[in-house]
Amino acid sequence: QQRRHDLGREAFVAEVWKWKEAYGARICEQLRRLGSSLDWQREVFTMDDKLSRAVTECFVRFFNDGIVYRADRLVNFSCALETAISDAEVEHRELTGRTMIKPPGYEREYAFGLMTSFAYKVVPTGDGGGGGGADAPDEIVIATTRPETMLGDVAIAVHPDDARYTALHGRRVQHPFCERTLPIICDGEIAKMDVGTGAVKITPAHDPNDFACGERNDLPQVRVMTPDGRIASAASGHGCARFEGMRRFDAREAVVAALKEAGLYRGEAPNPMSVPICSRSKDLIEPMLCPQWFVDCTDMARRAADAVRSGELRITPDFHKKTWFNYLDNPRPWCISRQLWWGHRIPAYLVSVRDGDGDGDDAPWRELDPNVTASWVAAYDERDAVRRAAAKHGVPEARVRVAQDADVLDTWFSSGLFPFSVFGWPERTADLERFFPTQLLETGHDILFFWVARMVMMSLHLTDRLPFRDVMLHAMVRDAHNRKMSKSKGNVIDPLWVIEGITLDDLHKTLLTGNLDDAEVARARAGQRENFPRGIPECGTDALRYGLCYYTVQGRDINLDPNVLQSYRFFSNKLWNATRFALATLGLTAQLAAPGQASAAADGGA
Repeated sequence: QQRRHDLGREAFVAEVWKWKEAYGARICEQLRRLGSSLDWQREVFTMDDKLSRAVTECFVRFFNDGIVYRADRLVNFSCALETAISDAEVEHRELTGRTMIKPPGYEREYAFGLMTSFAYKVVPTGDGGGGGGADAPDEIVIATTRPETMLGDVAIAVHPDDARYTALHGRRVQHPFCERTLPIICDGEIAKMDVGTGAVKITPAHDPNDFACGERNDLPQVRVMTPDGRIASAASGHGCARFEGMRRFDAREAVVAALKEAGLYRGEAPNPMSVPICSRSKDLIEPMLCPQWFVDCTDMARRAADAVRSGELRITPDFHKKTWFNYLDNPRPWCISRQLWWGHRIPAYLVSVRDGDGDGDDAPWRELDPNVTASWVAAYDERDAVRRAAAKHGVPEARVRVAQDADVLDTWFSSGLFPFSVFGWPERTADLERFFPTQLLETGHDILFFWVARMVMMSLHLTDRLPFRDVMLHAMVRDAHNRKMSKSKGNVIDPLWVIEGITLDDLHKTLLTGNLDDAEVARARAGQRENFPRGIPECGTDALRYGLCYYTVQGRDINLDPNVLQSYRFFSNKLWNATRFALATLGLTAQLAAPGQASAAADGGA
């Protein structure tokens, strides 16, 4: 299967544009067939020049305001896509115990839902291991669901009040696969006396709780994984050369085997757990430490929360306010960079400076630290970046060199600007003055804080106005069995299929237009045969609209069943026939136009 790196960036982006031109009109076609009355002349795409200018303006302003910054922090990372992903793209699969899973790109299944226990040997006091006494344990047993991450362990944490380990305070343990020794630290926030052995391995570069512990205790951060999910070179810091280059789940098994060989393995047990999955690639998420761009949402989140509390912004149904406040009252840094090629390229430029005087000497270029915000400038283009960098560092423009970040922005960043970028912001256009702010936003409750909250936050910061006054959240459309629609499950329902009808064979053909592999296509076909054994019957637009309205009043989710929608078509036909009978009885048949003649009759009488 061809990957984007096989094509190169420019060719890959060209292919995506081809796909957009071929399939991008599908949603608008669906809306038209459903009878949406919209001003189609105002249709825009987030990659259009007008909206792209707004994205650049927003980033530059955020950067200059000090709320966009560069940091080396833990993010959700998809090794299959080789990019950080947003919280919105993370799904969770619940495991009840030992479960075999075949990750994308692997040829076989691996065991998940296991807790593996192993021992770290305590360094003898005579070897510089600290204090302690003869009664101190000679090993500490820890447990983990991800044995491969022990290659990046930097400490063992125990609770300061745990008497079992009092004699080991300040001592060190020996890493079994390299020369590194790890300190035994006291941290009551992460180590619980009544959980497991009471001792916790600390891997700051690959676990969010461990990352926080590492910051509290000033611990080093040892990266174990490469972006494509392999064990990094031993020279990168972990020092465990025997595992470098292995794929992460092969390394998991290899580490357990090596622990057994060393006599340090202490067993495994089934462990109910939640496994994070990338919604796009179905890859298992790897928490990974890597430099990214973040937005400090603290002030924007406070203003957005206050707008709802004061009643200035209304959310309906109001029970969704709980989600709103849970997110905005506890804002986290928003990771906005993605290691992808399709999207708005980040308008940030890394600066290099040539030291010395004059314009033509042979002094080397000094590239600034890319992990530090101060090493970058945000600009409208490369020429503007050179000008800003020269002014920032107090040198002539000839002594400055800039390189644009290769990453692109999170799609929610550009989408968050939509209520006003669509009207030409940052220019003060007539449309912006007339139509902004709008009145009502109608959308799904599942993206309340991924999109709606960000529209509100960004609008308040950039325009000092709410983008709309009311938010109406509709139910989620699921399949007849209350499952989320997924192409790989074979349960997706296109509105046009309901309106026009589609055979099972034609449903199978739709699976060949996406990026499913052969195994996924086979599973999806089986799902389609189970869900739609006779295809989807033709129901028409009225039956679909009636059904959606009827479903909506029943609860939070719509369990859409085409067979039920077909009954609404039969109801519509009965209503039509009953109306014809009543009008005929009253002698008014001439006033009844056939359904296909209604618009023509209206046009003729205009």
